[in-house]
Amino acid sequence: MLNISNKHINKTTFYNNLKSVQLVEGRIAKRVLIKIILYTSLFGLAMLFVPWTQNVRNAGYVTALKPEQRPQTIQSVIDGRIEKWFVQEGDRVNKGDTILYISEIKDDYFDPQLLSRTEDQIKAKEGSVNSYMKKIVAIDNQIDALLTTGKLKLEQAQNMLTQANLRLLSDSMDYIAAVTNFEIAKKQFERFEELYKEGLKSLTDVENRKNHFQKAQSDKISAENKYLTSKNEIINRKVELISIQAQYRDAVSKAESDKFTSLSNMFDAEAMVTKLQNQYMNYAVRIGMYYVLAPIDGFITEAISAGIGETIKQGEEIISLMPAIYDLAVEMYVKPLDLPLIERGQAVRIQFDGWPAIVFSGWPNTSYGTYGGRVFAIDNFISKNGLYRVLVAPDPDDYPWPDGVRPGSGANNMLLLRDVPIWYELWRQINGFPPDYYKSYTKQDFKKPKRN
Repeated sequence: MLNISNKHINKTTFYNNLKSVQLVEGRIAKRVLIKIILYTSLFGLAMLFVPWTQNVRNAGYVTALKPEQRPQTIQSVIDGRIEKWFVQEGDRVNKGDTILYISEIKDDYFDPQLLSRTEDQIKAKEGSVNSYMKKIVAIDNQIDALLTTGKLKLEQAQNMLTQANLRLLSDSMDYIAAVTNFEIAKKQFERFEELYKEGLKSLTDVENRKNHFQKAQSDKISAENKYLTSKNEIINRKVELISIQAQYRDAVSKAESDKFTSLSNMFDAEAMVTKLQNQYMNYAVRIGMYYVLAPIDGFITEAISAGIGETIKQGEEIISLMPAIYDLAVEMYVKPLDLPLIERGQAVRIQFDGWPAIVFSGWPNTSYGTYGGRVFAIDNFISKNGLYRVLVAPDPDDYPWPDGVRPGSGANNMLLLRDVPIWYELWRQINGFPPDYYKSYTKQDFKKPKRN
C-alpha cells in the first residue's frame, strides 16, 4: 500500500494489536518466505535437468492384427431372393453354418430338373462320341483290308507281268527261229531254181521247195505276230499294275478322309461333352450357393439385407460378421512430419477408452492405466485422410491388454522417442522444432562390409 498520507497505519494501536500482521512483518516470516522462494527456484532448476521422454501422441482405435481376423461382410455370390433366415444378430456361428437361404430369380435357372436334363444331354453327346469312335475303328479295319487287298493285287499283277515277260522272251526266240528258217528256205528255193534252169533239178523238186519256202514265210509272219502280241501284253500288264496302285491309293485316301472327318466330329462331340460337364458343375455349384454359409467362426453383428422376399444382387453385402478368434492391435494415423520418427519394434504406450488412467506423457514409467505396445507395421503409402497408418501389436514383455477390449474401441497412443532433459524439451516446444530423432552410431556401423 502506498504511503500517500502523513498518518502511518503501522503506528496505530489497532495495527499493532493484529497478531497476523505482526507475524507477516516479523523477521521470521521474511526468512521463511525467502527460503520457500529459494527452495522452489532450486527445485525448478533441478527439474529442468530431469529426463523427459519425447513422444508423439495420436488417437486410434482397436482392430485385429491380421486381415482375416477383422470384421467382414458376407456377400452373395449369385443374384437371388431372400427366403429364410437361420440366424439372428448377436448369434455365434461356426464355420459352415447356414445363415440364410435364397431362391433363384434368373429365368435361365428356373427349371427344377435342370441338372437331370443337362446330365441327359451329356449322356447323349457321350453316345455320339462312342459312335464316332466305333466308326473310326471300322474305317481303320477298312483301310487295313484295302491295304492287304491292294498288296495282293499288286503281287498278282506283278506275277502276270513276269509271265508276260517270259512269254515275250519265248516268242522272241520263236520269231528268231522262224526268221532263220525263212532265210534258209529262201536260199534253198533260189538254188533249186538255178539248178532247174541248168537242168539238174526237176520241176517237181522246185515246186516242193517253193512250197517249203512259202510255209517258212508263213511261220515267220505268225511268229512275228505272236511276238508283237507278247510285247503288247507286257504293256497291258504294266498299265494294269499302275491302275491297281492308283485304284487302291484312291480307296485308302478316301477311307482316311472319312476317318479324319469322323475324328473331327468326335473331337467336336468331346468338346461339347466337356462344355456340358462344365455347365453341369456350374449348375450344381450354383444350387449350393442358395445356402449362404458362414466362412469362419464368429458373431453376427448386423443384418444389412433383412427382408423376406428382398432381392439381392451378386456381390451385394448381406450381413456383417465379427471373427470369434482374433489378435488385438491398435491402428493409428500419424502425420507425414512424424513418420521418420517411427520404426518397427518401437515402444508405444496405449490408453484404452473405458479404462481409467493417469498419464504423464514425459514419464511413461510413472503413468498408471496404460499398456505397452510395439510398432508392428507401417504403411508405405499415405492414406486418403493425408496421414500414414501405423499398426501396433501388444508388447510381449509388458502387461497383457485388458480382456474387455473389443475391436472398434478408441485408444490414445504415445509413441516413445528419445530421453532428453526437460529444459531441452521446453526449448524445443517454444521454438516449434520437431522431436530429436537422430540415432547414435558406433564405430561398428561405419565399418566397410567384407567382400566374399
